[in-house]
Amino acid sequence: MEIVSVTSMLQIVLWTEWRYKMKLFNRKILFQHLNEYISRRKDSADYQENRKDTRKDLYFLILCFGMACMVNFTIESISRHSFAEAFHYLIKSWDVFLYNTYLIFVTLTISYLVRKRIFASIVISFVWLIGGIANGVILACRVTPFTGNDLKMIGNAASVVKKYMSVDQILLAVLLTLAAIGFFVLAALWCPKFQGKMRYQRYIAFLILAFVSILPVTKLCIRANVLSTYFGNIAIGYEDYGFPYSFLSTIFVQGIDRPDHYQESEVKKIIREDGKDHYRTKENPNIIIVQLESFFDPSLIKGMEYSKDPIPNFRKLEENFTSGYVRVPVVGAGTANTEFEVLTGMSMRFFGTGEYPYKTVMRDNVCESIAYVLKNLGYSTHAIHNNIASFYGRDEVFARLGFDTFTSLEMMDIEDYTPLGWAKDAKLADSVMECLKSTEGQDLVYTITVQSHGGYPNEPVAMNQPITAHGTEGEEDRNYSIEYYVNQLYEVDQFIGNLVKELENLDEDTILVLFGDHQPSLGLESNQLACGSLFKTNYVIWDNMDLPKEDGDLASYQLASIAFDKVGIHAGTLMKYHQERMGTKRYWSDLKVLQYDMLYGEKYVYNGEDRYDEVDLQMGIEDIAITSIKVDLHGNTVIKGNDFNTYSRIAVNGKAMDTVYVDKNTLTLENHEINRGDVLEVNQVSHNGNMLRKGIAYTYQGYQRFIKAADRALN
Repeated sequence: MEIVSVTSMLQIVLWTEWRYKMKLFNRKILFQHLNEYISRRKDSADYQENRKDTRKDLYFLILCFGMACMVNFTIESISRHSFAEAFHYLIKSWDVFLYNTYLIFVTLTISYLVRKRIFASIVISFVWLIGGIANGVILACRVTPFTGNDLKMIGNAASVVKKYMSVDQILLAVLLTLAAIGFFVLAALWCPKFQGKMRYQRYIAFLILAFVSILPVTKLCIRANVLSTYFGNIAIGYEDYGFPYSFLSTIFVQGIDRPDHYQESEVKKIIREDGKDHYRTKENPNIIIVQLESFFDPSLIKGMEYSKDPIPNFRKLEENFTSGYVRVPVVGAGTANTEFEVLTGMSMRFFGTGEYPYKTVMRDNVCESIAYVLKNLGYSTHAIHNNIASFYGRDEVFARLGFDTFTSLEMMDIEDYTPLGWAKDAKLADSVMECLKSTEGQDLVYTITVQSHGGYPNEPVAMNQPITAHGTEGEEDRNYSIEYYVNQLYEVDQFIGNLVKELENLDEDTILVLFGDHQPSLGLESNQLACGSLFKTNYVIWDNMDLPKEDGDLASYQLASIAFDKVGIHAGTLMKYHQERMGTKRYWSDLKVLQYDMLYGEKYVYNGEDRYDEVDLQMGIEDIAITSIKVDLHGNTVIKGNDFNTYSRIAVNGKAMDTVYVDKNTLTLENHEINRGDVLEVNQVSHNGNMLRKGIAYTYQGYQRFIKAADRALN
């Protein structure tokens, strides 16, 4: 047995040793074959070509990173209007600069997908530079930087560009655009093509990896406090976090994030604490709210002196009625966001960076507002604005905010304009009174002025102005801007005085809320203001009911609730919330819950239903009617009627015709013969020809020769 065991063990050892040697032998052969294969591959033309192409890809990758650095630095230099400031930003916030360079670099890698890589990278770089140039130009005209939401306002650009840029500047912009087009044509012809093999699978995989990496890298930077998701001041946010990240944030970060504790029971608990609606029914007053464009007390600007008070009427109201500072969400621009806060009671703090709800959520959704709340109490609701109806999309949005009528510039007979082309505000007092007299019951009239709108010229534009301004020596350009501004403000203040006089003569209880939508874009810093903030304007609440004077500072989203409270109206989800919960511990967190629920959530506030329907918005108050039609000796059709203006267009049998505006009672059709039985209308159209209000049809009964005294004299 022992001999057998030893033999078996010996066999096992020999077998194991043999297998090990065979394994080594096979591995040696394998490596030998592998080395031979690699040698053959290295010697092959495909391998050499692939290696050469890979080296080119790496070189181009380094080139892209270098271009990204240059583009990023150029953008910041333009945005900050200073090479030194951009260099300071690079040194101080190198990590932010590197992140923004990374964003630009990732977009440049798209060039891998085409053979003309250098040309493609130039085009992508130029797109970024256009954004930087736009930001620099916009910051030269206003305090708020260029945001993604400005792209949604591109349709209104033509109507305002002449108010911010001179003819020479516009001509220069056109020439530069043509030069850029010429440069790209030459670049497309001269830039070399990549001569290697296009390995699309590799390139696409790399691009996917690069773009997907943006999200985790961004989250990592936010956690490390390199970046932030909230900009208390969007202008400072752009300075701190750079243009690329900030601009992209305004595009991709919109709406209100779902609160952590959002649920039906939480919403019900919040609204239960605010109590039931209660108000004074028949004793409710007219409520007029006037949103004053770029209005604030110019005496708050340190170091400035004026030959007389620019706002004497407003100051007198401040002394005798409830007044104070109102904190607004924007500075220098962004009127629609202050307007949204006042109308809805919602805070812009919870929305995306630089977001305009009028251009996002309000495009498709109805939102509870003071107009809807007051309509439920029997009010008629009106909006007035002496600017074009489509600005900020108001001609559509106001229908989703509960307004019955909207009187815009196209519905007014305004002949006086500022040197910059903005309509003056004097006629707005008549428009307010027209709204009040158009109904027998109570009215809400929300009026938006425009006369004191920027930009403000940095050189004299008018002689013999009533107010002269004197400030710091060496800052003449800004002093001229301020002088222009206060003289426009002086005329706005006269409108305020006239409106108050009209309301004092009205035999109806009325409350009037006046407030500035934001400070003017005068290039001021907070330390140059006595109020210590760029986000504070002034408000006053006038009444003819002997209400007590209760001064205090507040936010624009609280303004309407304070006015409601003064007249005993406690209705509306957010109006009651502000009245009951202002200053409490969970004020902010619960406000976010309500705003999310009302706009983006399950509408638990309304028991899961849509409480409000979009209103059939009527443009203007009075019908546009033709009173007579005659034909003069020259064969021109003369239309007589009322309330015509430069936006009136004659339609014959439904076809729009070229119309000559003569005066508010007269229009003419030149070189067009009308026949008995033709149906004519005078319609009000927008600046781009869209129908705003259809006139009353008038059937022409026959040919009548209209001979003026001047025509007789000609014969």
